Amino acid sequence: MSTQVDPRGPRFAAGVTSAVLVAVLVTGWWPLLAAQAVVFALGGFAGLRYSPYAALYRALVAPRLAPTDEREDATPVRFAQTVGFGFAVVGVLGYALEVTALGTAATALALVAAFLNAAFGFCLGCEAYLLINRLSTKQRKVGTAR
Repeated sequence: MSTQVDPRGPRFAAGVTSAVLVAVLVTGWWPLLAAQAVVFALGGFAGLRYSPYAALYRALVAPRLAPTDEREDATPVRFAQTVGFGFAVVGVLGYALEVTALGTAATALALVAAFLNAAFGFCLGCEAYLLINRLSTKQRKVGTAR
């Protein structure tokens, strides 16, 4: 059984993430990107309920919103957080090793994904998860049909 989440929570988290990533791109201060990598790791590996942004959403935002029965599977969101972690780690390494173009590119790509979710509710990592899952299921069906 998978966990279900209020879809407004991940969208809020994507907004905070977008702001953090913009700050990193503007300042080049990679320790902030390292902190964002930790946030991604908590959400992706430990679970969304352990993410600091989820805690902010639960404590400050959700009580001010109308209740909703809308829920979505947390698994694709966790996958997206894990992908974000990968991009953040590459970005941190790029900045720390003074390969600034790599740090900037990885951070910018993570920002694009976060912004798409925050502004339009389109979770790129979630869609990638669903596509990979669909392709692997299709591949398993083809493999068992032989």
